[in-house]
Amino acid sequence: MGSAVDLHIHTNASDGTDSPEQLLWNIQKAGIRIFAVTDHDTIKGALKMKRIIPPGIKFIQGVEFSCVTDSSAKCHILGLNYDENNLDFQEALRAGDNLRHEKFYLRIKLLKEQFGITFSEDEISSLLRNPSVGKPHIANMMVMKGLAANKQDAIERYINKCKTGKSRIDAKMAVRGILSSGGIPVWAHPLGGEGERDLTEQEFKRTLTELVSYGLKGLECYYSKYNMTKCRYLADTAERSGLLISGGSDYHGTNKIIPLGKLNSDNENIELKKLSILRKI
Repeated sequence: MGSAVDLHIHTNASDGTDSPEQLLWNIQKAGIRIFAVTDHDTIKGALKMKRIIPPGIKFIQGVEFSCVTDSSAKCHILGLNYDENNLDFQEALRAGDNLRHEKFYLRIKLLKEQFGITFSEDEISSLLRNPSVGKPHIANMMVMKGLAANKQDAIERYINKCKTGKSRIDAKMAVRGILSSGGIPVWAHPLGGEGERDLTEQEFKRTLTELVSYGLKGLECYYSKYNMTKCRYLADTAERSGLLISGGSDYHGTNKIIPLGKLNSDNENIELKKLSILRKI
C-alpha cells in the first residue's frame, strides 16, 4: 500500500522515464495527493509540472543536487518549495548543470580510453538532448548498441569504473542557494540511496553534523529502500536535531523498480502527520 504523499520523484527531465504528463496520470492513479518533482540538477520537469496541476493535488517544486561536503563526503540535497528566480539558487543550478555536462564528456572519453567504447556525433547529440544527462542515459545507449546486456550491466561493468573525480557541487552552495530562495534543504536518503552502499552510523553522524552547520533543515527519514527500523531511527534523529521529517520514494519510472508512494521497504502506509516538513510548506 502506498502513501498519499511522495516528496522525491524524477521525470524524464533527468533520469526518470515519465514525462510530466505521464507522471501526473500515474500520481492520480496511485492516489497521491501531495508530491514533489526532484530532478537531478535541473528544474525543467518541475516547471512543466507546475503548469498542468489540476485542482485537488498539492504540487511542490523540487530539485536534487549532487553534492560533496568539505570533508569529501558525497550526498544528495533536495530543495523543496523554492523560488526559482532567486539568484543564489540559479547559481547553484548552473554549477550543478555545468559539472554534470563536464562529467558526461569525461565519461565518454574514459569509456573510449579504458574499454574502446565509442559514440558517434549523432549519438552524443541524442544523449545531450536530455536536460540532465547521466549514467542511465549512457547505459541505455550502450544497450541499444549491443554493448551490454542491460542498463545495470552497462553501469556496473563499464560506467562505474570510469572515475570522474570532482563532479559534484559544494554542499554549502546547494544549501545556501535553497535557503536564499525560501526553500527547505533536505538530506536525501541519508543512510545511502537505491543502488548505493549503506553509510555506517559514524559516517552518517559525521556528515549530518557537517550539513547542519551549513544550514540543513530536513532529513528524508522515510525512503523506499529503508525498513521501518531505519525510518524510525532517522525520524528520532531528526527530532533530536531539530530537523524537519520528509519522505519520498525516489521514483524513476521504469529506470528503477520503485513504486510511487513507497516510503519504506516494509510497505507500511506513512500518515501525512508524520512528515513534519508538510507543516512548513
